[in-house]
Amino acid sequence: MPSIPSRALNARRAAWPVAALLPFALAACGGSNDGPMWPPANGAYSAACTGLAASAKLAGTTLATSYVPPDSKRPGGAATGAFLPGHCVVTGSINPRVGVDGKNYAIGFQLSLPDNWNGRFLFVGGGGNDGVLRDTSLSTSISIGTPSPLGQGFAVVSTDGGHIGTTASFGADPQARIDHAYNSYDKTAVSAKSLIASHYGRKPDRSYFSGCSGGGRQGMVFSQRFPDYFDAITAGAPAMRVSSGATVAAMWNTIAFNAIAPQDASGNRILSQAFSNADLNLVANAVKSSCDAADGVADGMVNNTKACQFNPAVLQCSGAKGGDCLSAGQVDALAKVFTGPRNSAGQALYAGQPWDPGLAAPGWRAWTLGSSTTATPDARYITLMVDALINEFFTPPDLSFNPLAFNFDTDPARMSAYSAIYDTYADDKLTAFRQRGGKLLLIHGMSDPIFSSKDTVDYYERLAANNGGMASTQGFARTFLVPGMNHCSGGPATDSFDSIQTMVDWVEKGVAPDTIAARALPTQTDYPNRTRRLCAYPQFAKYKGTGSVEDAGSFVCAVE
Repeated sequence: MPSIPSRALNARRAAWPVAALLPFALAACGGSNDGPMWPPANGAYSAACTGLAASAKLAGTTLATSYVPPDSKRPGGAATGAFLPGHCVVTGSINPRVGVDGKNYAIGFQLSLPDNWNGRFLFVGGGGNDGVLRDTSLSTSISIGTPSPLGQGFAVVSTDGGHIGTTASFGADPQARIDHAYNSYDKTAVSAKSLIASHYGRKPDRSYFSGCSGGGRQGMVFSQRFPDYFDAITAGAPAMRVSSGATVAAMWNTIAFNAIAPQDASGNRILSQAFSNADLNLVANAVKSSCDAADGVADGMVNNTKACQFNPAVLQCSGAKGGDCLSAGQVDALAKVFTGPRNSAGQALYAGQPWDPGLAAPGWRAWTLGSSTTATPDARYITLMVDALINEFFTPPDLSFNPLAFNFDTDPARMSAYSAIYDTYADDKLTAFRQRGGKLLLIHGMSDPIFSSKDTVDYYERLAANNGGMASTQGFARTFLVPGMNHCSGGPATDSFDSIQTMVDWVEKGVAPDTIAARALPTQTDYPNRTRRLCAYPQFAKYKGTGSVEDAGSFVCAVE
């Protein structure tokens, strides 16, 4: 069979007579003549979709299909923008069962199969405690503001991680814990590829994964447990030590902030008021004054992260607390949080946070302090991480646990059993993934308040040390840091970039990404429409000395 790009092949097929298509169909099906012709005769896309549920052979799986006609829906149901092509939406449940807790479980997935398939398969990762199906018509959480992959012709799948509902209460069921750790992603990927082959008559030409946070962890799971599933993986804010490190840090940070928070009339702490927005802006401006110009220009972004050695003590009030300084308690809390958690012997339990102006952004507050005006906190450290800790990360679960009583000497050991199957920081070689030819993009915001970019850099440097050094490792794995970006997006950052196209160019064109073009969305309040080069670590974007600071062309990638 001659080599023809997938998009061009589909276009030609539409114009060829059925007899001429037969050899291609046979080749795509490994010589079998029982696979479907694609595209279907007389444009019967809806009928092909309806028939898929009956023709697919997936053991222990129930399927339902619905056909979305072309130009009838926009990505995510948006009111404006480009319409989607016609596509078949397959909703599946793998291995339905009743758990030991009496609840119904299954590995749920949603697969969208476009009529104009380009031969590519994309698995979009989840996040949080999962429990929902991501809309497969949207882009991934690490590529905001970019075109819909489904709209471009990708077959796209997502999974709920093996349970329904966004709380971690599924942790009472041992199999649900395994499904959420790794099994649901394996089963979803295998099922999706089988359905693709059934629908189109051939397997995907190329397979890609993209996710952030929990989705980034899922990408790392694939690179380690199932290294031959994907040609390239984007792992944003990859949560590699969520069960054994980042959750410990969330407890450490909460305790530090809560200890200095003002009290209500009953003597209860109001966590959100440990720092006012004005206090955080004061810190952010001080970070900029100390570190911003180290990349060649004071533009509000700290690109040269290694050169930033900020000390919050410079903001401590000499007398009473005022609007231009911080209390001694606030300075001490910041020092603890940005240094990272320690046990009583001084041993580091997780990486600290880098100093970055994005700490004054709403996304940073939402995780660390919240906005509740009462003593009932709404910080995501409490609402999400404590939920995961007591239900899933502790073995056995401990629903009565008080996070403010976390013991940094003994409680981490209660998390080690689940960490062994859930966390992904230990495999710092990726031997099979590299030998298979896989490509890995690690992307992390410098002001991520839950998963530290320092932890991702540490992993990448260990990976490089085990793979012949940085230059050799960049042949299959690259890291990109995003100044100002909070968790997966947000903050005073150029947080819109097409990591999916970056993967495609690397795999299919051999164009290794020295840079990724990034921009701030026009709706951003800090630097709307600003463009930047995201530079492959250890390089950073350095100002040339001339040109607008709003233009990526005024910067080059450099090493300190």
